[in-house]
Amino acid sequence: MMKTAATERTKGFISIVFVMLIWGSSFTVTKTVVAEVPPYLFAALRHIVACGLLLPFYLRQRKKVPQQLPYKKLAVMGILGITVYYGLFNSAMLYIPASTGALVEGLIPVAIAIPAALLLKEHIGGRSIAGIVLCVTGVVLVGFVGNTGGTHTLRGSALMLLAVCCWSAYTLLSRSLKDTDTLLATAVSTFIGSAFLIPVAGVELYLHGMPGISGQAWGGIIYLGVFASALAYFLYNKALESLPAAQVGNFLNLNPVIGALIAVIFLKDTFTPWQMAGGLLVLAGIWLSSKRVKQ
Repeated sequence: MMKTAATERTKGFISIVFVMLIWGSSFTVTKTVVAEVPPYLFAALRHIVACGLLLPFYLRQRKKVPQQLPYKKLAVMGILGITVYYGLFNSAMLYIPASTGALVEGLIPVAIAIPAALLLKEHIGGRSIAGIVLCVTGVVLVGFVGNTGGTHTLRGSALMLLAVCCWSAYTLLSRSLKDTDTLLATAVSTFIGSAFLIPVAGVELYLHGMPGISGQAWGGIIYLGVFASALAYFLYNKALESLPAAQVGNFLNLNPVIGALIAVIFLKDTFTPWQMAGGLLVLAGIWLSSKRVKQ
């Protein structure tokens, strides 16, 4: 039994690291696409792709697992984690560099760990607390002390911080549904969240008309829909089945490191010595938080 639990934890760690690699790249891809496509239309197109990919898997799994689904919670998950989150995220990326967006999102673990302890009664051990402190210190160094760019606007930062709050709520809801089939929960919440995106995107089209979308932008939309939405959401929720929400939240601190590095390489964003030092602290915090904690 203990061996099985250890195996599930290992799978959870592998899943969340892979998710971080995908999501880390999404900042740069989003920054490229949002320059051509309005935020909500972009989000809607991305998730139409994700829904098309998830639908056949959902139908097959629904036949195998005839359990009653908690549709109210899944609807809230979809609205917060897809409709509102991606509207805020894409809008924020209009105003701030990809690297800055990645670094501000590094505040997510704190937004997850504290409510998880208060609402889900998850124990936060000494190692996890130390990991959170190191991670947050690293994010402050990377995102604020080491940020010398002039495009880190208040509006973009505020929108990204609101997105952080939405993602925290999505994570806590997903964790509370760990007994629900992961594929079904991921698919249904994605379907619902995407459905709410469509009318908002319709308003954007009515106000601004259909933009010209380049082949590169379509490639970004498809990549994000297939990998960053459908696959990554499934793996993220899968990881939450075997790992505490606070621990999964700490792994999200890989986002600022990966996101900033990719932005430096492909978008030529700056990456200062302070940001490099902060990245090392983030990695140290993740290592500490990945140690076994009480559940």
